[in-house]
Amino acid sequence: MADLNVIKFDRNGDPEYGLHSWGAYLPESIQSGNPEQSGHTYLDTASSIFSAGVWECTPHEMVPGPYDVDELMIVIEGSIIIEHESGKSERFRAGSIFIIPKGAPITWKQDETVRKFWAIHDDPDTPLAGNSNLNAILADPDAELSAITEQDPAMFESEVPEMGLLSLYKDPSGKFQAGVWDCSPMKRVATTIERSELMHILEGSGSITNADGIVFNFRAGDTFMVPVGMGYQWQNNEYVKKIFCSYTP
Repeated sequence: MADLNVIKFDRNGDPEYGLHSWGAYLPESIQSGNPEQSGHTYLDTASSIFSAGVWECTPHEMVPGPYDVDELMIVIEGSIIIEHESGKSERFRAGSIFIIPKGAPITWKQDETVRKFWAIHDDPDTPLAGNSNLNAILADPDAELSAITEQDPAMFESEVPEMGLLSLYKDPSGKFQAGVWDCSPMKRVATTIERSELMHILEGSGSITNADGIVFNFRAGDTFMVPVGMGYQWQNNEYVKKIFCSYTP
């Protein structure tokens, strides 16, 4: 049986059909506007607990309330205004990467058309009750990372690299998490990946080889998904930094 492959995200969606109309929102969810949305889903796991793709929508304002999923977003075009229960308002513009935790009491506003990459974690066992301590979390590419000091040399064909990590969010189950990671040049031992992981490369380049020997080359600016169960051998010959979110079944 052929192995799975890395899924590269394209802002235009499906290479043949582009973005598909996703229909209208429920009227009771809209505060103002008449939004038209379209998108393409690149990954959808069993029971849709973890999914990811690209989405576009015209201006609108949602009814205030607790956000009903965990979502990491990479804004490609336009901007999104998030108003928190505290009254604080933040605008996330093209190039911004941020997370809204499930249960965060917010109001979503758009005064322009927005296109974004997204990854959603929708765990039915996580309560939806609004939590005023939850807010949108901006991923800062320049934030200081903590050194990962405990590494198993048996994981690498190369010398043990220097790695850093900044955890941005982890859901109550611990299965969904997001953060910033960096690494000096290295080559991992071939393995099978035990999580689905969305990666957005901030700096550097490298490759991922699956069990069939198919090589996926990546560089700064690329966004892609590695699906759970794929043969996985990571190699980077230069420094790499990425923002990631992952779901471990």
